[in-house]
Amino acid sequence: MCEDVNMKVKQSIPKHLRFTVSDFNAQFPDDAACLAFLMDQKYPSGLVPCEKCGEDRKHYRLTGRPAYSCDHCGSHIYPMAGTIFQDSRTSLKTWFYAMFLMSATRCGISAKQIQRETGVTYKTAWRMFKQIRTLMSEDISLEGEAVELDETYIGGKDKNKHFAKRVDSGRPGPDSPKTPVFGMVERGGRVVAMVTPDVKAKTIFPIIHERVLPSSTVYTDEYPVYDRLANETNGYVHKRVQHQEKVYVMGEAHTNTIEGFWSLVKRGIGGVYHSVSRKYLQSYLDEYSFRYNRRFAEEPMFVSLLDQVAERVN
Repeated sequence: MCEDVNMKVKQSIPKHLRFTVSDFNAQFPDDAACLAFLMDQKYPSGLVPCEKCGEDRKHYRLTGRPAYSCDHCGSHIYPMAGTIFQDSRTSLKTWFYAMFLMSATRCGISAKQIQRETGVTYKTAWRMFKQIRTLMSEDISLEGEAVELDETYIGGKDKNKHFAKRVDSGRPGPDSPKTPVFGMVERGGRVVAMVTPDVKAKTIFPIIHERVLPSSTVYTDEYPVYDRLANETNGYVHKRVQHQEKVYVMGEAHTNTIEGFWSLVKRGIGGVYHSVSRKYLQSYLDEYSFRYNRRFAEEPMFVSLLDQVAERVN
């Protein structure tokens, strides 16, 4: 028997985290609505510091210009100044819609797809793509008591490379086109992923000291560089699993969380972007980390991204 076509399908996304295209168009129908939102975001009290008056004043929108005027002296302010939108000839709603598209996907969206969705040129889509990603870079420290560390390499498959650059086994050498990446993740919390020149102790240990709290329990695989973790003055408790011996979980010791994040990044890059150069890889890691770090957020991802605009004013 066929299922009842009127049966309600349960939403996998909680109601307070949903932000659909209809929601977007209702809240941001035009450039004026986007500019008003930006103004409210930068000046939530409704009062704006006026340099000419020397005090906070109310400002009113100027018709035909992306500016507001002081109700007392008439001096102008531009809400887009200092943001990623400054000096852009692209519609502000198009910018907002590109941000919506980038926040609405778990695995990423290409600049080419943004071009198709918005109707701008590819050059404009790429510039927007690059600028929006700057909002996703974060300088955070991990505060969890249990942190997993791991390194990975992002690049093409060995079979597609010149024989001289192929890696038969082990970690790629200095001549490999693969890019080394070092990552740290709190169990049930946030992740930090960084492009590094290599994964030697002199490179990754300063990062660990800066980002991981002293006395944390640190989980790693058998990579020999991690041998000295237990002897660090930071008081780390070091536990590891022997992947080469086909052991992936031993009690609480595993690196499944960080490896799950690597899997998400590599599937996204391979499926959406196909390949990423070393030059831009960090910005892609920032994008995936930004979304991952807000998977338990109490607001839609798009709202989280919009919040970054006012916080990143130059």
